[in-house]
Amino acid sequence: MIRTTHISDATAICNIYNYYVENTTITFEEIAVSVEDMCTRIALSLDKYAHIVYLDNNEIMGYAYATTWRTREAYRFSTETTVYLKQGYEGKGIGMLLYIELIKQLKSKGFHLLIGCITIPNEQSIRLHEKLGFQKAGHFNQAGWKFNQWLDVGFWELTI
Repeated sequence: MIRTTHISDATAICNIYNYYVENTTITFEEIAVSVEDMCTRIALSLDKYAHIVYLDNNEIMGYAYATTWRTREAYRFSTETTVYLKQGYEGKGIGMLLYIELIKQLKSKGFHLLIGCITIPNEQSIRLHEKLGFQKAGHFNQAGWKFNQWLDVGFWELTI
């Protein structure tokens, strides 16, 4: 089941996200996010964009959301999109289901351009974005430093 995220989901979302923070280069965040900070992030996303969760037996197995792409007013119809899955739930189609619903919600809110930022390499994320119609729009070499290595990032875009 997919539903709108509740602020009370922050602990479960932190548990999913902080695995990626502490163990992967998928996010460039380096310090685990507190539940309080996650509550603020969820509220900001819900206020203007969309934030959704995937439930299996009432347990959150993944989430997707949109957030500010850039702060200048002319960017107001563009948004950055993200999906995270609980460890071990990759490759089961949950990310696709979440992204399809996220796109639907963002389209109904009048957004025009969705932007996915992907650490390179990340073939699973690239495949997911491209299956949904995203196209690579840019690549930055050595844009981030995490776990004692320089990391590239790519940007994929989808006009809706």
